[in-house]
Amino acid sequence: MEINRVVLMVLDSVGVGYAPDAAEYGDEGSNTLGHVAAAVGGLHLPNLGSLGLGNIIPIEGVPPQASSAAAWGRLEPASAGKDTTTGHWELAGVILKKPFPLYPAGFPPEIIGAIEGAFGRKILGNVVASGTEIIAELGPRHLNTGWPIVYTSGDSVFQLAAHEEVIPLDKLYDFCRRAREILRGEHAVARVIARPFIGQVGSFVRTRNRRDFSLEPPQETILDRLVAAGREVIGIGKIENIFAGRGISRGIPTGNNLEGLAQTLTVVAEGGRGLIFVNLVDFDMLFGHRRDPQGYARALEEFDRTLPQLTGALKASDLLIITADHGCDPTAGGTDHTREFVPLLVWNQKMRPGINLGVRKTFADVAATLSALFGLHWPGPGTSFHSLLS
Repeated sequence: MEINRVVLMVLDSVGVGYAPDAAEYGDEGSNTLGHVAAAVGGLHLPNLGSLGLGNIIPIEGVPPQASSAAAWGRLEPASAGKDTTTGHWELAGVILKKPFPLYPAGFPPEIIGAIEGAFGRKILGNVVASGTEIIAELGPRHLNTGWPIVYTSGDSVFQLAAHEEVIPLDKLYDFCRRAREILRGEHAVARVIARPFIGQVGSFVRTRNRRDFSLEPPQETILDRLVAAGREVIGIGKIENIFAGRGISRGIPTGNNLEGLAQTLTVVAEGGRGLIFVNLVDFDMLFGHRRDPQGYARALEEFDRTLPQLTGALKASDLLIITADHGCDPTAGGTDHTREFVPLLVWNQKMRPGINLGVRKTFADVAATLSALFGLHWPGPGTSFHSLLS
C-alpha cells in the first residue's frame, strides 16, 4: 500500500470499554461509547458503522458489519495515567512509566505559596472545577481584587483564569510562564493553561486567547521523525499544545469539533505529503467531564454526519485513522477521565473490507505503523499493523 499522507483523527475521550488495569484507577466497568449508546436508547452512526465501529464492541444502534469498509480493532493503554497528554504521547510513540500528577484536592500549600510569591499577589480558587462555573463563581471577587483564579481538572493541568481588562494577556501569559517554572519535578503537571475571559458579572465569556504551556515529550516521537525526514506534520486543534510545538510543522487551533473538521478539510484540499494530526475535543470537554450522555450522543452523531465529507475528500494515496486518547464515561461517578481501550478504525479507498486488527497492546502501535507507512526507521515502542492493511 503506497501512502503519501495520513489523517490521524483523535475523538477525544471516546473510549470503548474498561482496560484490564481499570480497577487500579477506580474505573472498572467504564465504557464511554457503550454507555452513551445505552443511555440514549441507541446511537445513529451509519457512517462510522459502515467503517466497522460496531465490530469493536457491542453498541446499541450500531450493528456489526461483516464486510466493514475499514480495518477495525482496539488499542490498550500501556502508559501510566489516563491524561490527554499521556494518550496523545503514546499514540506518537512515548510510553510513560509514571503518570502526570493530579490534584483532586487542589495544589499543596507550598506550591500555592511559591505561585503567589512569583505573581506578587494572592490567588483565588485552587479547586477542581469547570472553567465556566469557576469564573461565574469567583469572577466578581477577581474583578474586585485583581487576584487570578487557579483551578484544575481530571487532567494534569494548572489553569489560570483572568479577565482580560484586569490582567492583560501579556501579563497572564507571563504568570503562566512563571507557574510553569515552579511546576517541575514531582509537581510537573502536563500543561499550564492561560484561560482569559471577558464580560460583566453574570455574563462572563472565555475568549479564544487560551494558551498552553506544556511539557515537551521526554523522548523522540514519530512526529519528530517525520519532520526530520522532510514530511509535514500539521496539528489541528490542541495537538501543537500537547506536544509543546515539537515535531509540528504547522499548528492550527480550533474552537470546537465542527471547526476542527472544517480545518481538516481545508488542509486535505491543499495536498501534500505527511501527517495531519487532529484532536476533536468537544466529546471530552463539553460532555464527558460534564457527565452529559445526551450531549455526548449528539456530538457523536454530528461527527458521523460530517464524516462522508472527509472520506470523499481523501485520495487513493491517503489513509484515515480514527482513534481516541482515553475514556470519559459520562455515566460514571465524578468528572474524571476513565481508563479504557480506545477504538481503532483505519480506512483507505483501496483497502479490502473486513480486516480485523485485533486488540493492540499499546497506542504506540499507531506510531510504529506511521513509521512503516512512510518508510522510516522507528526504534521506539509499538508493533506496526501496516502489513495487515495490504
